[in-house]
Amino acid sequence: MLPRCEHFETGFEAPAPLGVCPTCVEMGSRWHHLRQCLNCGLTQCCDDSPNRHMSAHNRATGHPMMRSAQPGEDWRWCFPDELFFVPGPDGYEVIED
Repeated sequence: MLPRCEHFETGFEAPAPLGVCPTCVEMGSRWHHLRQCLNCGLTQCCDDSPNRHMSAHNRATGHPMMRSAQPGEDWRWCFPDELFFVPGPDGYEVIED
């Protein structure tokens, strides 16, 4: 059972993520891994990247949910609740520290 997270179900069907961080491409910068906003579909770079565009997107828009956009990864993160979700037998479940 999921801990209370009112942000998890966004009601938005995200398209396939991009294979690049468009903001990094525009700047001529590099990224480490990609993330996708589950509230608007934007693909941006992760916090291990020099520019941390997905976290900046969260701060600028308040969009709370993102997922990994890396091939073979299936996890989600809620920024305001600081919850990490991974697939489980009954849907997504939270990984506790």
